[in-house]
Amino acid sequence: MRIIVTGGAGFIGSHLVDAYCDAGHEVLVIDSLWEHGGGRRANVRGGISLVHMDVRDEAIARVFADFKPDIVNHHAAQHSVAISVRDPLYDAGVNVLGLLNVLEQAAKNDVGKVIFASSGAIFGTPERLPITEATPQRPTSPYGISKMVGEHYLRFYRATRGVDFTALRYGNVYGPRQDPNGEAGVIAIFIGHFLSGEGVRIDSDGEQTRDYVYVADVAAANLAALERGPGGAFVIGTGRRTSVNQIYRMLVAVSGFDAPVQHAPPRPGDARDAEFDSALAHAELGWSPATPLAEGIRQTYEYFRRP
Repeated sequence: MRIIVTGGAGFIGSHLVDAYCDAGHEVLVIDSLWEHGGGRRANVRGGISLVHMDVRDEAIARVFADFKPDIVNHHAAQHSVAISVRDPLYDAGVNVLGLLNVLEQAAKNDVGKVIFASSGAIFGTPERLPITEATPQRPTSPYGISKMVGEHYLRFYRATRGVDFTALRYGNVYGPRQDPNGEAGVIAIFIGHFLSGEGVRIDSDGEQTRDYVYVADVAAANLAALERGPGGAFVIGTGRRTSVNQIYRMLVAVSGFDAPVQHAPPRPGDARDAEFDSALAHAELGWSPATPLAEGIRQTYEYFRRP
């Protein structure tokens, strides 16, 4: 297949580009290389074409017309809850208008499917756990709102323009290539501080929990979505809750460094707890997480420790 991956130079996007290429597909990457987004030219393996472009740019029409993709995997996004709270207009511009620009070109160029990086943030703080596809969507941040809106636009384009989709609602994705200097991704941020011999900041009491899913497992879900899950939205997680304090202790064990801890107030827009039941993804995509958290953290730490 011929696949365009928007955001393909980023943390998650670059891993699924690798998975698609290893499976024999022809891939083109579109990425703005935004300094806060984690996109890096070095993340794109040799031989893959990278178009340096914002997904809101009208010139994206020419890229679609020239490449003629069968599939578009849309991972370009403003992904930080904190940035979305500070600048909701920017968040909506990238996550809503950028998606619409991509969907318009997908419809005009007879693209068979758009695979969409959605988020567990669309659920906000649920009344009960685990989160499933049926959990009410009550996002507490502009980021979660924009991802929820994106899913509605996907349904609209499927119903009216014939563009199929599969949406993947991620838990907290972590692993190699995640930006340790960004505002999203506590594991990468903590590792950066641990390796620098610095202290870490833990918001609130540190007992807030997330469902941490390794990036290679997320790439496997995107590979499965090429052929499966038409018109579906699937939660992608491990079914395990882990607190920030537990992450801290695991990194102490891996690194041997007792990093000093400074506590800070809760961040606006952050949900308190999250845990995902991915039974539907297993049934319809044939996907299940394969990487235990301790092993994923070890591999991530070793990646960042390398010169």
